[in-house]
Amino acid sequence: MTTFGLDGISRRTRAVSRSISAENFTGARAGGGRATEGTGAVAASRLGPGWKISPSIDIAAGETAVLADIEGPGTIRHLWCTTDPHGAWRGTLLRMYWEGEETPAVEVPLGDFFCNGWNVFSQVSSVPVAANPNGGFNAYWPMPFRRKARITLENLTAEKVTLYYQVDYELDEVDEDASYFHAQWRRSHPVPFGEVHTLLDGVTGAGSYVGTYLAWGVNSPGWWGEGELKFYLDGDDEYPTICGTGTEDYFGGAWNFDVPGQGYTAYTTPYLGLNQILRPDGLYRSQQRFGMYRWHVLDPVRFAEDLSVTVQSLGIGPGQGNGLPHRYRHTSDDIASTSLFYLDAPACASRPAAPDLLTLEVD
Repeated sequence: MTTFGLDGISRRTRAVSRSISAENFTGARAGGGRATEGTGAVAASRLGPGWKISPSIDIAAGETAVLADIEGPGTIRHLWCTTDPHGAWRGTLLRMYWEGEETPAVEVPLGDFFCNGWNVFSQVSSVPVAANPNGGFNAYWPMPFRRKARITLENLTAEKVTLYYQVDYELDEVDEDASYFHAQWRRSHPVPFGEVHTLLDGVTGAGSYVGTYLAWGVNSPGWWGEGELKFYLDGDDEYPTICGTGTEDYFGGAWNFDVPGQGYTAYTTPYLGLNQILRPDGLYRSQQRFGMYRWHVLDPVRFAEDLSVTVQSLGIGPGQGNGLPHRYRHTSDDIASTSLFYLDAPACASRPAAPDLLTLEVD
């Protein structure tokens, strides 16, 4: 079995490294830096071929760009991209297709895939995802494929999007037990009062749940994060096998993320974090908004038959008087979730409809 990371970096393999970008659209050997026209042609007009002629692509309003179309077998190891303007983070859809399937395994707004779901930059310093100043997005999730991999970006906005990107991959045989990478995005805007937000709904097959990112907008005063995340595994019906104790607990925090004297406190660690806190400004930004991630890299949630995942929209209300403590109360918050998992199939039958621009919109 091939070993990756520091344990395997010194080992020789039969894999060959390739990279796709606007300077080498096919990833062909010795195919980079050959462009004679592109978004940098004017800036490089006095320099000649090989000098940054095509560092990016323009995606017209309503158009879909093919970022990579790769013949396997192989494994995508790293994605990097950045856009201008940042509004495109919630106005574009990143899709990935495996083995020639017409149904995408990944369909997520670009910013949410990199833990930046609010169109405002937030630093992320984790192992599989890094978001660096000012909008340099990186993902290191391994994405194996046996015959074919295809990555696209659809521009749903009314303006041109300029995208800089790089897809780093290797061509080599894929282990027989390697599963396919999937990611789904859902939004409850708001969560209906007394109900839950669904992250995954009846995914069938065998696999591993490996990550959650939530872009959470608060619609009620008071503490908002009492809701439990629940994982329904392999035939669970009314009650889940895995049940958390609170939203901030699931993301590795405690006691409302509230450090006395400074309030909500952001953090970003290798596997979990509260990476973003957007506070009201006293004018048009009237609500609190948060971004949180947890990567189940060292603690994947294994399932053999099926998986569903939910989170409660639940807060704390005022005390009930007569010496009684505070009480939990339903909330109707704005929750957008990105769920990442590996599955034994290249496409997933249970998936939400593709969101339109109004569904994606940051209010």
